[in-house]
Formats: sequence, structure tokens, C-alpha cells
Amino acid sequence: MDGLVLVDKPAGKTSHDLTLATRRALAVRKAGHAGTLDPFATGLLLVLVGRARRAQRFLMALPKTYVTVARLGAVSTTGDPEGEIVETGVLPPDPLVLPTGVVRQRPPIFSAVRVQGRRAYERARLGEAVEVPERDVTVYRFEQLWREGDRAAFLIECSSGTYVRSLIADLGDAYCVELRRTRVGPFDVEDADPTQVLPLEQALSFLPRVALDADAGWRAAHGQPVSGTPPEGSSGEVLLVDGDGPIAIAEPRDGALLKPIVGFRA
Repeated sequence: MDGLVLVDKPAGKTSHDLTLATRRALAVRKAGHAGTLDPFATGLLLVLVGRARRAQRFLMALPKTYVTVARLGAVSTTGDPEGEIVETGVLPPDPLVLPTGVVRQRPPIFSAVRVQGRRAYERARLGEAVEVPERDVTVYRFEQLWREGDRAAFLIECSSGTYVRSLIADLGDAYCVELRRTRVGPFDVEDADPTQVLPLEQALSFLPRVALDADAGWRAAHGQPVSGTPPEGSSGEVLLVDGDGPIAIAEPRDGALLKPIVGFRA
């Protein structure tokens, strides 16, 4: 069984919990997920089973869409309801300045980012001083949906690696009280069904396709470069397919060649 399962994660469960539950329910030996959701968060979790796990990094790189509710006039040590809350009574200005484009942000110390080989949250829980490096992320859309008293809701479309908790904390005295991931690339939480495995080719539908004949397909399946160019208007990795389905993910090389970098055949 190879493919992708769209799971709607409830609050209070970890991404690992949902991945394990999905693996057991489908009776598959191995499963992974493409993008962690915090325990307090809800929404779309991509669970990969079988050979789909080989494409994890490509699925993780897809853009994300979130809806979040922030509490204003207070701060949290973790940026969410699970941290130590301090009420400041200082409300951010109205209207808020909502940054888009390339944004320099520092992930929360209570995050899964690795610092000197260990997760930042592991060091923070031990009371260690944690300095999480800043990094550039891209915010495509940052829209206020409503604001009432000390609450405000936002719609955020962003690149992989963006921490919504940091975006909200950077608005002023604010932290996330609710966070829901509604989309990952072309996949929508409205289509979530933990009992359905999307076939591998459908799971990789976001990649441009290049169809190969039997001879080229055999060579690609054995890791050999094949002649071909990405479809017009596309660049980067492509999905090589033949009559039997996906063969490999390949990247363009000089000389109009496509070099397989992730294979899906035995």
C-alpha cells in the first residue's frame, strides 16, 4: 500500500499519535508524516504510507494555509495556550500591520527546530538558554478576518518552515489560542478521510509529469538519466511515469537530461 492519507488532526493529539493511529488502522508496516502540527493545533496532516515516504521532503516543502485566532494584550512563553501566560493589557494597534513577502523570523524556543543537534524544545524544557537562529520565510497572504475585544482571527498563506506562532507574537503583545491548518499545497482539510489512501501518482500530482516509453522507463527505474525536459512553464523536479505509474522524481540536468533522485520501483 503506497500513497497519501489526509488526516484532520484534533487538538490534544500529536502528529506522531495520528501517524501511528493511521498506520495501525490501515495495517501497514511503516508510515510517516509531512509536516508537524503542534499538539494544540488542528487541521490537515499528511500521512505517508509505503513508498510515498520517499517523497517526504517534497511534500513538506509545499506551501501551507492556516486560520488562527490570537489573544491580544497578553504574551505566552511558547506562543500558544500551553505556555506561561502574562497579561499585559497592551493591545496591538488597530488596524494591524500584517507583513507579507519575505519575512525574517525567529522560530519559538519551544519548537522542533534543531539547535546543536537537539530539538529546541528539549533544551528549553531542561531550562537551558536556547538561541534559535533567525531565518527567511515567505508570507503570501496575511489577512485579518475579524477583531473583537482581545481576540482577532487571521488567514495566513505561507511557505514551508513558517511559524505562525512567531508571526502572531511579532504583532505585539499577542499569542495563538487556536491554530488550524486548512491546506497543504493542493490538498484541503475538507477532503480528509483517514480510511482512504490516495494513490502515489495522485499524492505527487503537484509535480509536473513526464511520460516515458518502456525503454526509458526501465533506465529511469534503475537510476539512469533519461532524455527529456520539464513541461513548458515549469522548472525543478518532475515526476517520471510510464504505463505502470510513477517511476521516480527527477531533476533537470545539462544536456536536456532528467536524473532520477528518488525512485519508486523495487
